[in-house]
Order: sequence, then structure tokens, then C-alpha cells
Amino acid sequence: MVAGLAASTVSSFAAECDITVGLVMELTGPAGEYGQAGAKSVAMAFKDFNDAGGVGGCKIVADTRDSQSQGNIAVDQATQLVNIKKVPVIIGGIISSVSIPILTSVTAPAGVVQVSPASSSPTLTALGRDGKTNGVFFRTITSDALQGTAAAKFAMDQGLKKIAIINVNNDFGVNMVKEFTTAYQKLGGTITSTTPYNEKQSSYASEASAAMAGEPDALYLVSTPVDGATIARAWVSGGGAQTFLLNDGMNSKDFIESVGAQYLENAYGTSSGTSPTASTEYFNANYSAFSGGISPSAPAADRSYDAGAIVALAIAKAGKPDAAAIKAAMPEVVAEGGTPIHAGKAEFEKALGLIKAGKPIKYEGVIGPVSFDQYGDITGPFRLWKIANGEVTTVGEMSAEDVGKIKAGQ
Repeated sequence: MVAGLAASTVSSFAAECDITVGLVMELTGPAGEYGQAGAKSVAMAFKDFNDAGGVGGCKIVADTRDSQSQGNIAVDQATQLVNIKKVPVIIGGIISSVSIPILTSVTAPAGVVQVSPASSSPTLTALGRDGKTNGVFFRTITSDALQGTAAAKFAMDQGLKKIAIINVNNDFGVNMVKEFTTAYQKLGGTITSTTPYNEKQSSYASEASAAMAGEPDALYLVSTPVDGATIARAWVSGGGAQTFLLNDGMNSKDFIESVGAQYLENAYGTSSGTSPTASTEYFNANYSAFSGGISPSAPAADRSYDAGAIVALAIAKAGKPDAAAIKAAMPEVVAEGGTPIHAGKAEFEKALGLIKAGKPIKYEGVIGPVSFDQYGDITGPFRLWKIANGEVTTVGEMSAEDVGKIKAGQ
């Protein structure tokens, strides 16, 4: 009888002690495809963690909000999560133009941890360097300061020596183009024109037409799948060369289907890469069934699982839903010297046992082993890909060291 009473008390306590983590994702709008994949990945990581025992029997639950791919809406949602729900952590946004205003307006002033799975703008590093992040920001993607350089080298290696650029006119697009331009010109490439565009236009014929001046060999399209497809169609129908260089988020089934695979046989791209681990195998084998058919290669899917897993493990290490304790634990659960931990229930059970015993762990995620620097940045390889027969195919990898040498002018 006493045992039965104790069990019912535990289950009732477990329901009351749920730890809520805020999720601000781009579920709709130009980046909706990324956000939907990302939200499912975080949900999968939390389920695996909760199935492993959670934080002392308490579950981690997500309160998911839609930013609609707009910074002002994201700030409203994040403010509610912090002020009303009192969340110690926000995961999101996906795109930099959502993550930056959340950071500067909400999480940094409140001291609440923020983890972005896919915001790659160098501005986020600069904010940390300038002491404006309160040390609360982390991300599971490499900075565009590196991706722009990798794209420049990949373009030259494919013989694309004369390129026009069309880019989304926001922090992400402007910074990517800046880094690409510096590296590409240093490597001997010629940029015929740079045309920024504003999002959600019904037509991009004038931008495509302007970019064709100077007869470029290829178009570097820095965009998101919906607007990017409209631009690519305008480029093709206007007679532009059917050779493209694409940024990471254009690794998208929707983009390929919307443009037409036959027009993308000479389309190349770069993405923040992975160093495969047991976590990669686990995620690739299980994500599609969990997510209702989303491919594990969908942009932001892999690194969103890792964001969720690292947050969950950091909360477990902190032992309580306290933002300052979680902030301190974030780098510790991926630090060198700990016992390697991978994705999935069994591995999280092992991690929780080690944490309880006061022993260090090192989560080696779906994107590979990473560690955070003082600004919450990671370093890692870049995946080089090509579209062939309507499918994105990996054709190579560029190491962080190689990218660093290019940046240094070696």
C-alpha cells in the first residue's frame, strides 16, 4: 500500500515538475520548410531524452511558437515565453534575421540561454565579441564567415570564374555575399553584378534581368527555397546561364521541384557539413518515420536534433531549470575529455547515469563532435554538393582548416 502510494505521488510530481523549453521556429513564411523540420527534430531529441528518464523523472517539454519568418513576431513570441512561461532556454530561430532580434531584445537582456540550430550570420559572433550577448548565445552551425569562403573556393574549383549574385537583402544574405566576394576575388574570380532583393515579391523579373548584365557564367543565388525558386525561374526564362551556385538552405526538395530538375543539372552548393558518428546513423534511420516523412537531409534537421539534445543534457547537468546554471553547463556537455555520448534513448540513459555520478560527458551529435568557443560558435567541415537528376548529391568536403587557410590568404 505504501509502495503504491509512493508510485502515485511520483507520477503526480513528474507531471508537475515538467521543465518547459521555448521553441521559436519559422513554421511558416519563406523559411517555413526549415522550421518545420527543425521543430520535429527538437521534439525527437526531447522524446528520446524523456524516454531515458528526463531530469530526475521530470520531462522536458517544448512550448513551440511560430515566428512566421519575421523578426518582430519572433520577439513577441520570445517575450511571452520568457516573461510569462519563465522558460530558462529558447531554441531558435532558424534564420539569422529571426535569431538576432530575439537575442538582442529578449534573451541577452534576460540572461536566458538561446540556441540556434541554423543561424549562420557572422553578426552573431560580432555581438558576442562586443559583449552584447551576455554569453547566452550558442549555435550548432558554422558561421557564414566560413561558408562564404568555402563557396568561393568550390565555385572556382568548378570553373565558375565569372559570377552574378542575387541575394536576400537581410543580415544573412549581406554577410554571406561579403565573405564570398572577398574570397572569390582573392582567388581570381570576377563578380559581374550584385543584386539584393526584398522577400515575398510576386515577381523577381527585374532583379534577374539586372543580374544578367555582363554575361556571367553562373548565378550565385543566396536565398530561401520559396523566393529562390521564383528567382531561379525568372533567371532561366530570361535566358540566364543554367549554372547555379547555391547556399546551404537551398538544399531543398521543394526548391528543386518548383524550379524544375532539368534546369538545375549544373547547380552546386555548400552546407555546414557533418563528421558522421553513431548519432548520424541513428538519426538517419529514425527521423523520417518520427517526423511524418521529412527527409533527414532536410535543411536544419540534423543540427536541430543536436540543439535539442545539448539543451536537454545541459539541463540535466545543471540539475534544475535555471538559466545561469544551464548556460554554464552548455559547453561542458560537449567538452573534450568526457565519455562520448550519442543520440537516442539508450545513449541518453548512459549520459544521465554519468551525470548523476558526477562524471563528464561529451555529446557527439548528428553533425559530429563539436565544441563551443567563447562566443557560442562551433567549427566544422563543409559539405560540397551538386544537384543531379533532381536529387542533392554530396560530391566532397572542405575542412575548416582548408577554409581557414583561404581566409588567411595562404
